[in-house]
Amino acid sequence: MDKKNVLVTGSSRGIGRACALAFAKAGYHVFINCIHSIEKLESLEKEILGAGGSCTQVPGDVSDPDTARSMFRKISTARGGLDVLINNAGISHFGLLSDMSDAQWRAVMDTNLSSAFYCCREAIPYMVSKKAGRIINISSIWGTSGASCEAAYSASKAGINGLTQALAKELAPSNIQVNAIACGVIDTEMNARLDAGEREALKEEIPAGRFGTAEEAAALALLLADAPGYLTGQIIRLDGGML
Repeated sequence: MDKKNVLVTGSSRGIGRACALAFAKAGYHVFINCIHSIEKLESLEKEILGAGGSCTQVPGDVSDPDTARSMFRKISTARGGLDVLINNAGISHFGLLSDMSDAQWRAVMDTNLSSAFYCCREAIPYMVSKKAGRIINISSIWGTSGASCEAAYSASKAGINGLTQALAKELAPSNIQVNAIACGVIDTEMNARLDAGEREALKEEIPAGRFGTAEEAAALALLLADAPGYLTGQIIRLDGGML
């Protein structure tokens, strides 16, 4: 029980998976979560345990408030509560806004934004009782500048940025820091729709000349978990200079 505890939502792949591995290696007990890819979550658990780390599976749909409550009851029973919450669960939708259905809009908003609200709401009481805690939200550069044909995704990430800054002010008196990582183009399955030509064209727009990696995002999340307490309410861009 001397280990610190972290929950990484959407941790079966991409940035979430990289965060889970990085925090486990750093000595955290990691609660890993996903809704669909249970086999990948089990594989992640085996990898963490095989490397000498510790973790607990808490599968479920964090965009559902009742499921989030149930997950946090399991976390409370197992480890008391969280020292770090990483709100990473997210989906994208590419297409014209005028062609988007009500269900598609709700799915993006619920998964990307509402899930963060539900998890924060459950995590905060324990953190307040301890007068310590870190909340790290995975956002996007499109949350500030917007992306054509990704209006819902951009809107959800703009919401994450607003939630981050407002909640940071609310929780600062309790010594809880809230920050967001605004990712640029990260080489994950979310960008799998791009063909070779589109990938090369996009790389030319990035001063660093390449896509970022999930491991780089995880490394930044780990730094934020141990950053000075005066660092809060920040939307930190991880974009290879793609301003």
